[in-house]
Amino acid sequence: MTGPAHEVLRKVFGYREFRGEQQAVIDAVVGGRDVLVVMPTGGGKSLCYQVPALLREGTGLVISPLIALMQDQVNALRESGVEADFLNSSQTSEEQRDVVARLRSGDLQLLYVAPERLSGEYTRSLLGEAKLSVIAIDEAHCVSQWGHDFRQDYLALDELGRLFPGVPRLALTATATERTRKEIVDRLALTEPGIFVAPFDRPNIRYLVQPKTDPRRQLLAFLEAHRGHAGIVYCLSRNKTESTAEWLQAEGYKALPYHAGLDSSLRREHQRRFQAEDGIVVVATIAFGMGIDKPDVRFVAHLDLPKSMEAYYQETGRAGRDGEPADAWMVYGLQDVVRLRQMLDQSDANEDHKRHERVKLDALLGWCETTGCRRRPLLGYFGDSLEADCGNCDGCLTPAGSWDGTEAARKMLSAVYRTGQRFGAAHVIDVLLGKSTDKVQQHRHTELSVFGIGADLESRTWRSILRQLVVMGYLRSDPERYGALVLTDRSRGLLRGETTVAFRQEPKRPVKVARTAGGSEAIADADRDLWDALRACRQVLAAEHGVPPYVIFHDRTLKQMLNLRPRSRAELLEISGIGQTKLERYGDRFLDVLHDAGSDRSPAPR
Repeated sequence: MTGPAHEVLRKVFGYREFRGEQQAVIDAVVGGRDVLVVMPTGGGKSLCYQVPALLREGTGLVISPLIALMQDQVNALRESGVEADFLNSSQTSEEQRDVVARLRSGDLQLLYVAPERLSGEYTRSLLGEAKLSVIAIDEAHCVSQWGHDFRQDYLALDELGRLFPGVPRLALTATATERTRKEIVDRLALTEPGIFVAPFDRPNIRYLVQPKTDPRRQLLAFLEAHRGHAGIVYCLSRNKTESTAEWLQAEGYKALPYHAGLDSSLRREHQRRFQAEDGIVVVATIAFGMGIDKPDVRFVAHLDLPKSMEAYYQETGRAGRDGEPADAWMVYGLQDVVRLRQMLDQSDANEDHKRHERVKLDALLGWCETTGCRRRPLLGYFGDSLEADCGNCDGCLTPAGSWDGTEAARKMLSAVYRTGQRFGAAHVIDVLLGKSTDKVQQHRHTELSVFGIGADLESRTWRSILRQLVVMGYLRSDPERYGALVLTDRSRGLLRGETTVAFRQEPKRPVKVARTAGGSEAIADADRDLWDALRACRQVLAAEHGVPPYVIFHDRTLKQMLNLRPRSRAELLEISGIGQTKLERYGDRFLDVLHDAGSDRSPAPR
């Protein structure tokens, strides 16, 4: 196919074809239409506004919530020969004046700003002087008060249509249920928008979920297959991120903490190292990750339960952006639910919002306890579907069985009731197992009829039963009483023998994680020296230009060089990811590396 959009795609970005819905989105925007784009992480959302901004007259305005994201995108665009810049608090007054002058003179093709900057009269007046080609609102789910990452500053963006009439607006997000999509359209006041929803499936990501028993031991077992890989480990609290990073360092991993409480310069340095160096593991709260373009993240691990399915999908989507195999691993427990509900109940949100968030948390916990393929219900949550089981999750690789748990469930409910609905999981399970702990003796629970009636099952089985009863709605954990277990109205039918239940049976062994064959693992021994030389060349160029290595070229581009052995600039230009500007800047350096190895092997057939 040919046309102006394909010409920009090939010459500037070095790609031959658009993917999925990209072409349709670009055509709509170039034609002047507002659009909502829901596309998974790594699906190519940026091109949906970058290409129209280069095709339409004027400057493309991109509203982005994070300074790091702006800088990353601008660096990548500059390396591709695009006149791009940003306005944010990280710049000096002189740097900001220079950007303003370039905007006024019409020299900027793309300008990135934060949403809070748009509330100021100066910025609005400045943009009013410029000719805008498109307005892109990235991470648009932040406008949704029902979403997982609401930001107050996004609510003022509905005025953009009035302030800049005739300029097409794009709202872009990787995560939005049907309800959130409608809210985005309404709150941003998009005018009869085209709505483009790409499939949510990321087939290269393997989903692995385990009950939390010994989380550090479980994490170490998982990470053994990922030594030397870049990855993210998410924790719920700041203290836990720091202690986990220190522990991983002691275990031989290049681990760095990241959370909002760290000094800003230290946060920037840790993010820089994550982007620039190989094999860095960032241990983080959810303050880390939005908009990170690093393509070769081989795993995302959760040591604590996220807040919702949306948050889980968004965070795990940061793995495997290059399309190579990646893992999304998580351990969870009832205590996670108690803590998250305590945090929610103590928040300033109104009751409607809290109720909605509880429903979303319950949906995630229910997904954790599912039997069978995990990918199908995950996609189903977002209104997507999968015709067959994925074969790439723990539910498919080590299917969980089920068993009739009616009698065990009644024992658990009876124990909760007999102990007064005043105690948490650990104490109730001790009573069921017949353990005479100090606490059990103090409350004279050895005298109860339920003491020891569950000794035929293991402690971990009772924990699983308890979690599933919470998911099914027979029990709830009361955050106001430090997680005390309480019967619900639904439990009466089960206690009276009117209802039966079946429980998920945990596999005896979790999925053994094999080392993923992404990145350097996929390189044949005979090609290893040339592969290392190509990567070394990229590293030198990255240092010279002050950008992460993947901004120079992705691994996929280097692999094509390795396989095709181009011998001229014209042949280099045929490789995906090499546009005209990058050819001029870097082509001869890589051709020199390939030439030195050229006598060793003939190029592969084209």
